[in-house]
Amino acid sequence: MTRTPAPPPASATATPTAARDHARAQEAAATATERSWVPATTHPDPPADATDLTWAETVPAGGYAHQVLARGTVLELTDLDGLACAHLALAWAGREWERLCVADTVKVQWNAYLGDGALLLSDQGRALASVILDESGRHDVFCGASTAAQNRDRYGDGSPWGPSPAARELLKLAAAKHDLTARDLPPTIAFFKGLKADGDGRLHWLGGAGPGRRVRLLAEAPLLVMLANAPHPLDPAAAYTASPLRVLAWRGRPTAPGDPRWDAAPEGRRALANTTAAIGAAA
Repeated sequence: MTRTPAPPPASATATPTAARDHARAQEAAATATERSWVPATTHPDPPADATDLTWAETVPAGGYAHQVLARGTVLELTDLDGLACAHLALAWAGREWERLCVADTVKVQWNAYLGDGALLLSDQGRALASVILDESGRHDVFCGASTAAQNRDRYGDGSPWGPSPAARELLKLAAAKHDLTARDLPPTIAFFKGLKADGDGRLHWLGGAGPGRRVRLLAEAPLLVMLANAPHPLDPAAAYTASPLRVLAWRGRPTAPGDPRWDAAPEGRRALANTTAAIGAAA
C-alpha cells in the first residue's frame, strides 16, 4: 500500500454518488508511475513468468509500501526516473523480533558498501536476504531514515500526510499495518542514494546512478518488507526531491549449498547456514 492522497474538497464527496464517482475517477486516472497491480500477475511488463509475480506496485515520491514475502522470493526495486530513495526495513515474518541489523551486516562482512553478493543480516547472525543484482552501486548504511524533526527543520513539515513526509514516519505507517510500533523498526538501508566515507570519517554525497537502475534482493527467510520512498537525510537538493520507485516480486528459490553465493565467503556461508538451520528447526 502506498501513501493515501490528500482528501478531496468536500464538494467532490458531498453525497455517496459523488464520492463513488470521485473514487472511480481516481482509479481511472492512475498511471503506470503511481499504482499497484492486483493481482500482481496483471503487471504489463513482468521481468519473469507473469504467473510467478506476487507483488507489483509503484511507490510514489513520499509514499510507502509493505508486503510479506515467502522464502525464496526475488524482490526487485527500480529507480524509474533516477531520483528515488528506497529506505528498507526488514523483519523475519512471523517472528518480527528478529530484524535487519545494519551494524552486523557491515561488521560481519567487513564492508560498509553494499553491492552484488552482499547479505542483509539479522542480529541473530542469520541471512535475511541476499543482493543478487546491483545496477546502481549507490547505497547507504550510515545515515538511516529521515525523521519528522529533520524534515520539519529542512522543508517545513515532516508529517506522513504533509508535502514532505519523513521516511521514518512513513515506515511507522507500514509497521502499523502489521501490528508493529516505532520500537519495532530497525535502522534502515537506503538504496539508490550513496555516500562515501573518507579517511577521517567524513561522509561525501554520491547521489544516485541514474534512471532505470535496478536492485534485486533474494529472500533467504520469510520476510516482512517495509519500504519508504523519500529523500535521503543528506540529499543536498533544496526542495523535497524524489521520484517513483517500482517494486516487483516473484517466486524463486533461496540460496542453497552448492550455489556460488553459498561459498563466496566464510562469513556468508555461516549466515546462510544459520538461516537454513533455523527454518529446519521450526518445520
